[in-house]
Amino acid sequence: MKLSAIQCRNAKPAVKPYKLTDGNGLYLEVMPTGSKYWRMQYRYEGKRPRLSFGVYPEVGLAEARDRRDLNRRLLRDGVNPAVHHRQEKRRRKLAAADTFELLAREWHTTNLSQWTPAHGRDIIQRFEKDIFREIGNEPINSLQAPDIIEVIRRIEARGAGELARRALQNIGRVYRYAIVTGRAETDPTYRMSEALKPQLKTHYAALESEELPNFVRALRANRARLFIHTLYATELLLLTFVRTGELIKATWDEFDLDEAEWRIPAKRMKMRRDHIVPLSRQVIERLKELQSVSAGRLYVFPHYSDPQKHLSNNTILKAIERLGYKGRTTGHGFRALAMSTIKEKLGYRHEVIDRQLAHQPHSKVDRAYDRAQFLDERRVMMQEWADYINACAAKS
Repeated sequence: MKLSAIQCRNAKPAVKPYKLTDGNGLYLEVMPTGSKYWRMQYRYEGKRPRLSFGVYPEVGLAEARDRRDLNRRLLRDGVNPAVHHRQEKRRRKLAAADTFELLAREWHTTNLSQWTPAHGRDIIQRFEKDIFREIGNEPINSLQAPDIIEVIRRIEARGAGELARRALQNIGRVYRYAIVTGRAETDPTYRMSEALKPQLKTHYAALESEELPNFVRALRANRARLFIHTLYATELLLLTFVRTGELIKATWDEFDLDEAEWRIPAKRMKMRRDHIVPLSRQVIERLKELQSVSAGRLYVFPHYSDPQKHLSNNTILKAIERLGYKGRTTGHGFRALAMSTIKEKLGYRHEVIDRQLAHQPHSKVDRAYDRAQFLDERRVMMQEWADYINACAAKS
């Protein structure tokens, strides 16, 4: 005979525990203390396991029956309910442990070898500053698109639109990593970029070819009284048109002055492969002058207050500012200047200059050229570029 709600409510404690059965294995066990527990006993592979459904009246009669019926369906499917519930509990526990921060740090560690050390540090620092404090402790599967866009909106509100875009991209990468490792089912950042504020694309400030003579004269006159390492770093950035970070972190062991080559190791290159910079006579002359004052230091351009460190990127920017060109160019702008001027004034093909710039190939044509290094042609080009700069400085 099935139980009624009144029977459950009016059941009184006895000296020993007793059962009030409801059928199909479900019963209410009344304890001497007055506590009442829902139980279900069932038969599986010759054994009679028991399940607990909770305490009455927190779990009512109707809910207890629903739980019994659910477990009976599992039995019909050949599933042991006790094992099933243990596995589900373990899955929920693991899901709760898979927080966004845990997965993000795991993704970061997995990908470290693909990045330069500086880029790897920048990524994790951005996570720590902008993301972990907001959603780091949340289970990755519990986060929804509105939770993430709220984080991104806070970054945008600081006026950091580009950082917001990168943050969203990296959150998406963490989710895709979580999906392939079985810790997430969907990526809530899919197409979320459409909700970001549009960003105007800007380019690094760069001089026009016509401005080059005055800049070179100002640099070599050095009325700004720049330190020799700052002065020559700025000039070599112009002569070699490498990236600023590639120049300021250069070490003496990368240079072979006899062979007139600077080989930048892959770990310091954006494209993660060695890059050869042919050295003009002018560059070699400057490097030999620097060698005479280096006193065995590691870096070609040491920091003026701590020679164990390299020159900072900001030092180059300040030097350009003191020369009177604030806002008109940057160290990176020398790359654009070299590309346009060498094509227009010296007549070199785009792909040869592009190879010297160590750009990432974009089109199929560029990728085909990527197999060719044009090294002999680049040696001639770099000397012609240095001679052209000298000629600019000599103009009245």
